[in-house]
Amino acid sequence: MAFWRYVMGQKSVLITLFIANLLGTIYGYIWYGGQLLESKWYFWPFIPDSPTATFFLVIAIAAIYFNKHLGLFECLAFVTLIKYGVWAVVMNLFVMIHYEQLLPMAIMLMTSHGLMAIQAFMFYPTFNIKTWHIVITMIWVFHNDVIDYVYHQYPVYSMLSQYESHIGYFAFWLSIIAFLLLIYLQKNIKIRSKYLT
Repeated sequence: MAFWRYVMGQKSVLITLFIANLLGTIYGYIWYGGQLLESKWYFWPFIPDSPTATFFLVIAIAAIYFNKHLGLFECLAFVTLIKYGVWAVVMNLFVMIHYEQLLPMAIMLMTSHGLMAIQAFMFYPTFNIKTWHIVITMIWVFHNDVIDYVYHQYPVYSMLSQYESHIGYFAFWLSIIAFLLLIYLQKNIKIRSKYLT
């Protein structure tokens, strides 16, 4: 853990991942441009889920680069990177199974979103997350789920709309799993630090 924290704290690593995630965030918001234009303005913060997740990480990386911690953004990044990273991988796999063919766009999205989820664990050792950060993140994520699947503002992609209720149920449990993972890691850190002291 200490070694990995050292690696992820290196300036060159931080700059590389900052640029990669910033470019991915910009591309992601462009991707959602059409849907945003067709949606009410008050839904905009909750529509581009994946780019917002990487945006949280970009802010967290920038703070770490300057030896600071923005725990709320770190918590938001950890949970949403896992949730929307895994969500997109599963959805794109489902699209390819549905059409019974390998789709280059789906493969690209699976790769990029899979890396999102991996980054959550890569950066976790450098994060400084407190209980109140988790509470606010829970409010954001579950509110986002309601906006997506009650107000029908989920990502419009391929033929997924016809499975909205099933996907909404899956998304809900992805949120639960992401938070359980975070709580498990937080407890392990507390136990380990208590044991070391």
